[in-house]
Amino acid sequence: MARRGRVELRRIEDRTSRQVRFSKRRAGLFKKAFELAVLCDAEVSLLVFSPAGRLYEYASSSIEGTYDRYQAFAGAGKDVNEPGASNNNDGDPSNIQSRLEEITSWSLQNNADNSDANELEKLEKLLTDALKNTKSKKMLAQQNSGASTSASGKNSEGPRGQEGGRT
Repeated sequence: MARRGRVELRRIEDRTSRQVRFSKRRAGLFKKAFELAVLCDAEVSLLVFSPAGRLYEYASSSIEGTYDRYQAFAGAGKDVNEPGASNNNDGDPSNIQSRLEEITSWSLQNNADNSDANELEKLEKLLTDALKNTKSKKMLAQQNSGASTSASGKNSEGPRGQEGGRT
């Protein structure tokens, strides 16, 4: 019978044993990610790079969509775990309109050819934030419009390379 209990966390010296352990742990991690997505209706994306550099991935929806959503939170300098972080006014049409007006007024006042690096950096930040905001709103709109149709078409295969239905 296999030994159960705490595992000493240190690098496994034997290459074969290390590869076997990696494969088993990776499979368990992907299974847990799949279960979290199914049981809790969570959006889960998982990327694992092997020691040899091979990519293994799992996503309950689109990895790109999840990454864009992450960037909308973290990329804009917000703390994802900060209270009220999800209650921002970025989706407010008047806020989006004010950002666009700010960009327009900047471009009318400044000639990009004559601008210094700081002014161009400010414009780049304005444009980047506006683009991230637009992408996240587009993604949310797509999710909301597809919520009723995608409920029946959820990924039921489980993590890539594994069959669903195992417990």
